[in-house]
Amino acid sequence: MTIDIAARLQINTGLAEKILVGFIADGVRKVGFQRAVIGLSGGLDSALSAYLTARALGPENVLVIRMPYAASSPSSMSDAQKVIDALGVQAVTIPITPYVAPFFERFEDMNDIRRGNVMARMRMIILYDQSAAFDGLVIGASNKTETLLGYTTLYGDSAAALQPIGDLYKTQVRQLAAALGVPRSIIDKAPSADLWTGQTDEGEIGYSYAELDRLLYLLVDERFTLEEAVSEGFARRMVEDVWRRVRASHYKRKPAPVAKISQRTIGHDFLYLRDWAG
Repeated sequence: MTIDIAARLQINTGLAEKILVGFIADGVRKVGFQRAVIGLSGGLDSALSAYLTARALGPENVLVIRMPYAASSPSSMSDAQKVIDALGVQAVTIPITPYVAPFFERFEDMNDIRRGNVMARMRMIILYDQSAAFDGLVIGASNKTETLLGYTTLYGDSAAALQPIGDLYKTQVRQLAAALGVPRSIIDKAPSADLWTGQTDEGEIGYSYAELDRLLYLLVDERFTLEEAVSEGFARRMVEDVWRRVRASHYKRKPAPVAKISQRTIGHDFLYLRDWAG
């Protein structure tokens, strides 16, 4: 390869922390909240979001919610507990099995994807209900790699008021998590949505995050053409497959389009703070 992509993916973790902590504090408080709610899976992304949010608002103002399913790995619960203990945030555990099991029984032909989507959306129902009870804003944990690939559930894990780590590739999430002191057992384990036994993110996607981040950096941040990416040493099949996923999932990265009828339409002409500032 002619470009040192690994070097370009390195971030100034101190600066990133300062920006993201400020982003959370400002985003929460400017809409009238002082508290936040986060779904804590035991995985890296939600752990990093919890660390950043606790620093932004104070641990007493953060509620993390563990929402295991019957098939969830016990290590997910124990890793989430490490985060809870380290940060001193408020925490509650609400198993989702009693809520989703009747639905699964009703549709016995469900495949893993459908079941996973139901579980992701049930978790978001719980998060938003608890956000109302706790009077806190829901903070998301979606990273840039997964968002670009559409590896997310609409109105599930993609639903949040703020997405603090949405501009960090998975490689960069690991860098910042290490700098903030997230436990190594969380940083080093295979990423998984923990939706069914043996499920891993990389297994589902078909490529490692290290490969994906390098390729996506070229295609998105550097605006490389597909041919230019191939010339950097990436397999043509991978380049074409990844870019197809990015293009096909664009609808997941934007609000639902509104058909324009009037002179000023939400999402078209009515867009900015100045539109309603008095």
